Amino acid sequence: MKLLIFSILTGLLFTPNVTWLGDFNQAKATAEQSHKLILISFSGSDWCGPCIRERKEILENEAFEKYAADNLVLVRADFPRQKKNQLSKEQTQKNEALADKYNPDGKFPYTILVDEYGKVLKDWDGFPNESAESFVGQIASFSTTSK
Repeated sequence: MKLLIFSILTGLLFTPNVTWLGDFNQAKATAEQSHKLILISFSGSDWCGPCIRERKEILENEAFEKYAADNLVLVRADFPRQKKNQLSKEQTQKNEALADKYNPDGKFPYTILVDEYGKVLKDWDGFPNESAESFVGQIASFSTTSK
């Protein structure tokens, strides 16, 4: 029993702290300063089944979070439909501007990896049908911080 409690507490204490930003300009400034890549996730958090699955199976997976904590700046551009989940007008405008630039066709889920200057390096159109570890491996092949 003590071992179980220790394992749970250790897991909680050492879970990586990942922050998803809602402002691409802030993300870009952070990425330029730290020389990290930016991962942008376009999702419909309350209506898009593949988006929800991607978040749960890949983006909230421990392997992804551990890698992201040290190597990525994360941006979530969410487009919820339910009234209770509506974003502020300001956030909605930021998400729409980001979609105009990187996701003009309105694909969901749509995940892109860009460099610190905003140049697209890789995209995933739809649910990446792979493990979180494989997803991380693809990102790591572009990483400037791991070279």
